[in-house]
Amino acid sequence: MTVKAKLVDDMTASIATWHGVAPPNDVALRMLGDLEKLIRDFEALRGTLRFEDEPSSFEAALREAASIGVRS
Repeated sequence: MTVKAKLVDDMTASIATWHGVAPPNDVALRMLGDLEKLIRDFEALRGTLRFEDEPSSFEAALREAASIGVRS
């Protein structure tokens, strides 16, 4: 069993345990398999994001986001 298959099996079991459902089709299983790469990609960014450099950067980003006007 490959690491990817083990992750899919473990996640499928967890979903069934916690939510009582199974992945509905092969696409859902493939997406669970893709999740491992996504997790690794996010882990690779650890320590490189500005938000992690200093807490004030996060607060500044929140203020900037709040000041953006929304047009309707």
